Amino acid sequence: MPGDEVLKNYIDGEWRDSSTGGRIEVDDPSTGETIAVVAEASGDDAELAVKAAQRVFRERVLIDMHPYDRGRMLFRIAEALAARGPELAGMLCDDTGKALNVAEAEVETTIKYLRYYGGLADKHEGRSIPRGANLVDYTIRSPFGVSGQIVPWNFPLELTARSLACAIATGNSVVVKSPELAPLSGIAMAKACEEAGVPAGAVNVIAGYGETAGQALIDHPDLRHLVFTGSMTTGQKVLRAAAERIVPCIMELGGKSAAIVHADADLDAVLESVTIGTFMNAGQNCNGLTRLLVDRSIAGELTERLKAHVEGLSVGSGRENCDITPLISNKQRSSVERACHTALEQGAQLISGGSALAYRSGYFMAATVFAEVTSDSDLFHKETFGPVLAVTTFETAKEAVELSNGTDQGLAAGVFTRDLDKALWTADRLWAGHVYVNGWFVSGVETPFGGINKSGYGREKGVEALDGYVQTRNVGIKVTPPR
Repeated sequence: MPGDEVLKNYIDGEWRDSSTGGRIEVDDPSTGETIAVVAEASGDDAELAVKAAQRVFRERVLIDMHPYDRGRMLFRIAEALAARGPELAGMLCDDTGKALNVAEAEVETTIKYLRYYGGLADKHEGRSIPRGANLVDYTIRSPFGVSGQIVPWNFPLELTARSLACAIATGNSVVVKSPELAPLSGIAMAKACEEAGVPAGAVNVIAGYGETAGQALIDHPDLRHLVFTGSMTTGQKVLRAAAERIVPCIMELGGKSAAIVHADADLDAVLESVTIGTFMNAGQNCNGLTRLLVDRSIAGELTERLKAHVEGLSVGSGRENCDITPLISNKQRSSVERACHTALEQGAQLISGGSALAYRSGYFMAATVFAEVTSDSDLFHKETFGPVLAVTTFETAKEAVELSNGTDQGLAAGVFTRDLDKALWTADRLWAGHVYVNGWFVSGVETPFGGINKSGYGREKGVEALDGYVQTRNVGIKVTPPR
């Protein structure tokens, strides 16, 4: 057990205990042992956070600040985090279970988001509209007000920065609801904001459960904007609540992303992409590579190579920097195990893995590959959110595209081929928000990202993301000529 310290919520520039005295015990997924205790934010705490954020917006603290200075503030937050880089990476290992190199990359990307949008803060401009003589017309890009941001547990530091940076750059005030399974990143971000001199109430961070703190945030009458990343099922509930008050949302709801592997593909590149796209972070990646659609002529060879490759992956804690790290919780591991059992019942062929690993009392799951996965099976359609790959074969390029597009989600997709014409033809037809060619996760903070279909709407990352944090207003002026 940790010491007696209870990590508190950050509300209106102050560190506050839970109004109910509630506590969240944070465990290390690699051991199951408690590593920290966090004050559990209640609905009343969410109310205080929104009230503080609304005051900042009403008083125009960020709106009237020069955009350049808002950008500089984001740079200061980035520097505060950069000064603690190794410490933050270790914290992510312990809080989420991910490998150290993945945690280090998350810290680096977090800093990039803050610097990227810090640099764009004074460049997100309106426009002048020509309307003929005696009329002056222009647009203003105005913030919504209080932006509520419900952050997932798989990349908690990075995704907090992604939405917070856009909100601050455009003049919104923020309430972040950190994930109860991994709340330490939110506290780290709040500390960095405090060190950076962010005005009290402009950024508030609370750690609580969705049904209490999260629901109170969504239902608050002063909430004017909502960012949610999570499962499609939870996202539907969030959208229903937001629709009651017509709150605009940015929704990223996961996916069942497929990579098409043509006969001429570089199979080494495919295996490398499987390692990072399917098994990195124990497969807990919204845009992870979960389905492999393989030309039937090379399916046997690739399946054999997949089996050998997967069984050679190392298993261990995040601190050990292994390929296969634990899932976030025992509940999540049980969910992945059930999905594997269902796949077997529905006729899929188990190539490797398929069960939990008894390793140091942590929440480990074997790296798993299924072949002969049919397009009507659960494993083909339902997000597993674990280290599980489903392999399906195809005969033609057209069939491959149809299989890739054959789910109701569309977050990411990919194609592996040495044929440029085939790559471009395929990329144009893959119905996904982001398409990878000959490598998975080949994107950056500069590239727009988001889903289509039931994977959500709105865009994060890139210049395009800023548009989701503002509403366009128009000013028309009639000019009376001098007499």
